[in-house]
Amino acid sequence: MATKMTMPQLGESVTEGTISRWLVAPGDTVQKYEPIAEVLTDKVSAEIPSSYTGTIEQLLVDENETVAVGVDICTIVEEESSEAEESNNEIKTEQKPISPTREQTKVEPSQKSRYSPAVVRLAQEHGLDLTTIPGSGRGGRITRKDVQAYIAGNHTPEPQQPQAPAKQQEPVRTTPSQAIAAHDQEIPVTGVRKAIADNMVKSKMEVPHAWTMVEVDVTNLVKLRDKKKAAFKEQEGISLTYLPFFMKACVEALKEYPEINSQWNGTTIVRKKDINLSLAVATEDALYVPVIHQADELTIKGLAKKADELAKKARTGKLTGADMQGGTFTLNNTGSFGSIMSQPIINSPQAAILSVESIVKRPVVRETEEGDVIAIRHMVNLCLSLDHRVLDGLVCGRFLASMKRRLEQMNEDSTSIY
Repeated sequence: MATKMTMPQLGESVTEGTISRWLVAPGDTVQKYEPIAEVLTDKVSAEIPSSYTGTIEQLLVDENETVAVGVDICTIVEEESSEAEESNNEIKTEQKPISPTREQTKVEPSQKSRYSPAVVRLAQEHGLDLTTIPGSGRGGRITRKDVQAYIAGNHTPEPQQPQAPAKQQEPVRTTPSQAIAAHDQEIPVTGVRKAIADNMVKSKMEVPHAWTMVEVDVTNLVKLRDKKKAAFKEQEGISLTYLPFFMKACVEALKEYPEINSQWNGTTIVRKKDINLSLAVATEDALYVPVIHQADELTIKGLAKKADELAKKARTGKLTGADMQGGTFTLNNTGSFGSIMSQPIINSPQAAILSVESIVKRPVVRETEEGDVIAIRHMVNLCLSLDHRVLDGLVCGRFLASMKRRLEQMNEDSTSIY
């Protein structure tokens, strides 16, 4: 008797996940706790361990299909059950040859009308009537692949837009043979890359982005950090970068202007009380956005340690769902790449994202009692993308001015690291 295995709980408040890759196939033998699939939630991937020791009988969910927590994803013939069946000849004759062929499963109308969120989203984006699309999933269920194949077939969407809707679908897919030369390298898109792409497209399509920037003189901050970094390294075991200073100024400015720490919610705007700072962390092939919860309660040392911990977890693939949940505002440290200006895409449903650019020496005009002078100063640009449904330029300008003031006042007398 096969046992059904369900989509496990993937983290606090996570209600669904996408099977990005099966690591097993029907007929494979697995041990309890052995990974059997990779699953994606919001920008994070994880492995699903087997709950049983036995043989995979059937995979019930396609790759790239999104299912809710608790939904059956595969069946496993447990080891003990398998032995029992071998001793029972009359039952053994009923053992089906394991086959993933969907046609062997009779189409059940009740399954065909059950759609995953990914399928619904795709259909809405392309104006498709799901009842007209054939399903290849279990019980005739329509999978995301079915919808993508339907779109690739250049089916005309609902005729709501009189201006040649078929033309709008052409960019969705190009023929690889026409776009790829013989010496080009075609790299399969990973599950994490797909998730990033989906989230970025969704944010750009749904959120009206606006952008603003200020430049900040951080000469005193540079002096402070240079003076403290050696002792900090020796005492704490991690490097004292500029990042926690910017994080400190950011969360204090968010407390002063809580409008920035908000989310669009359809008919309302939700102003978040907790300041949970999402921190963009890049790896060789992906981007993760783990969260420092209650960041406003941490010192510069605490922020440095938390950022270091999350960055190490991201780069070693050890981030959990809990590490990624609950962000209310994102800080993007593009300055670490040498960038001096950027327009980051908002981490929806958050209302804004800040990029801290590279600190560079520049000649700057300064007003003194003796008149204007040109001085060499350490300057940095702070770039803010904002959801114009939630925020306007006035409050965002005040927020950036608050950060600027705080950063320019950082020195050994005014700033405590511990």
